[in-house]
Amino acid sequence: MTPGERKVIVASSLGTVFEWYDFYLYGAMAAIIAKQFFAGLDPTSAFIFALLAFAAGFIVRPFGALFFGRLGDLIGRKYTFLVTILIMGISTFIVGVLPNYASIGVAAPVILIGLRLLQGLALGGEYGGAATYVAEHAPNGKRGAYTAWIQTTATMGLFLSLLVILGTRTIMGEPAFNDWGWRIPFLVSILLLVVSVWIRMQLSESPAFRKMKAEGKSSKAPVAESFGQWKNLKIVLIALFGLTAGQAVVWYTGQFYALFFLTQQLKVDAVTANLLIAAALLIGTPFFLIFGSLSDKIGRKPIIMLGCLLAIVTYFPVFKALTEAANPDLAHAQANNRVVVVADPNECSFQFNPTDTAKFTSSCDIAKQVLAASSVSYENEAAPPGTPAVIKIGNDVIQSYASKGLPAADARARDAEFKNAVADTLKKDGYPTKADPDKMNKVMMVVILAYLVILVTMVYGPIAAMLVELFPTRIRYTSMSLPYHIGNGWFGGLLPTMSFAIVAQTGNMYNGLWYPIIIAGMTLVIGMLFLRETKDVDIYAND
Repeated sequence: MTPGERKVIVASSLGTVFEWYDFYLYGAMAAIIAKQFFAGLDPTSAFIFALLAFAAGFIVRPFGALFFGRLGDLIGRKYTFLVTILIMGISTFIVGVLPNYASIGVAAPVILIGLRLLQGLALGGEYGGAATYVAEHAPNGKRGAYTAWIQTTATMGLFLSLLVILGTRTIMGEPAFNDWGWRIPFLVSILLLVVSVWIRMQLSESPAFRKMKAEGKSSKAPVAESFGQWKNLKIVLIALFGLTAGQAVVWYTGQFYALFFLTQQLKVDAVTANLLIAAALLIGTPFFLIFGSLSDKIGRKPIIMLGCLLAIVTYFPVFKALTEAANPDLAHAQANNRVVVVADPNECSFQFNPTDTAKFTSSCDIAKQVLAASSVSYENEAAPPGTPAVIKIGNDVIQSYASKGLPAADARARDAEFKNAVADTLKKDGYPTKADPDKMNKVMMVVILAYLVILVTMVYGPIAAMLVELFPTRIRYTSMSLPYHIGNGWFGGLLPTMSFAIVAQTGNMYNGLWYPIIIAGMTLVIGMLFLRETKDVDIYAND
């Protein structure tokens, strides 16, 4: 590797690390964001709505890919991702000074979502530019190894955000951090922005782009050429469904969903969960480089498809093993005293209530809401029509109630009585209110979490090189950015929201895993049938 190539990789990677840091701060503090900006909702709906706001940044990423991808193919890679990092950094800083719901009411979440949309647009233009820029500097036979450094940036950005959050939390203490200290990691981003812009100002345009410009082969309409011609659109669709969609859900399951699962379902305290995830990221991150380099030798496709296959067959046993290691009391209680809601299906509503407009008054809905608020996994069993719902916990049976038509005072009294009965029975039957740190098998937890991260590195390490190699130089930035950001922005970014909505509806805390398993299965089938190997493509000849 020449000094010039090393400079390109370091400069592109550091700038992208900082941009991912900005983007993931929000996700890492979703529980606090829910309390600060969605305080008008009940806790479960507030958390899911905070995840929806997190997902909003992902939903607009394809539009950013189209806009900035077109600019990148028209005016160059360097200047385009200078603009994207400015938008990202400034938006993140504003989140740090934004008044919360208690101060300005509904305007707070509205502005927050607007800032998330700006972040998503910027990120939509960032990745394609950085990956294309590095790949176009890499010699043939080394693109997997070179672009693997870019692939580490998302994980390193998450790792950096977790470290800053943990450091701030530890120094300030939990009460102060939850009150106002959570803003500090967002405010720190302005320093990272200055460093990132300075780094990127040192870069020159990529040789492939300069060569294309000099030969007059650039596209005058990269969007139309990418998606208006079937020969290119076909490759875009294969790249989306047979490559990036599965990669995305494996990525988000292995890092974000694992973190949410620890804190929300297994009741591990936030500091411990973040430390364990950080340790797993530290162990797993070098595998991006290993699998990127390996893909130069054996191909991109076999490694990515194997990662999807392993995710499909191991997610359920791995997450159940994580429960055993993180909260053995909960695992024991679930095995010996399972919880069942027996109710008339006709009186059970969809439990997802992000706008707080649905009023749950039936005995089924009230029973499920109480269990969901306690993060208790349960099964559903149909009862004869008109039968009031009951909760079975082991051999104990608790009668639910319908609040419709009850005077307010009576409804409050019944609610308190029912909640106390459920809480007392859960406690008697061994269900913990939180994970016991003394009983956690932290070594096993790190091993499990590191395995999930290694699956991430398998599907993600080689993918930048493969996307670059699928498309010609003149439309490369535009063509590769759209399937990448639809896959990661929509299929991946919606994973936490979709999975927790599935859990809220079905009651079983493992059922959220069906979403990534089904998407990864789709990618495995389509990728094996239609995706071509690209490791030997000469991107300079692919014009």
